[in-house]
Amino acid sequence: MVLHPSSTSVSSISELLALDDIELITTLKKNMKPRVLTAFDKLLLRKRCIIETINDPLKNIFNLEHSWHRSLSNYMINIVAGLVAYSYQDNKPSLNIAK
Repeated sequence: MVLHPSSTSVSSISELLALDDIELITTLKKNMKPRVLTAFDKLLLRKRCIIETINDPLKNIFNLEHSWHRSLSNYMINIVAGLVAYSYQDNKPSLNIAK
């Protein structure tokens, strides 16, 4: 599913993801209706910088941001190879969250 940012709102994206039992967690913006976040969701929003530090090596070191694949299987093999290489990395950041 590809969504164009200018034609969709957070609420419509949330509704589409809710059909697949996926919850979109975002910070509250000026033009959004207020909603209650659970303590766990607030904690995840505060840990966003750690999540971004995971995305950076995946894109830069393991070359996951490459879009010139000629076939879907080649694309999927590249993603799996990058994730496997990341799993063998010694010092991975962690969220240290106990539910």
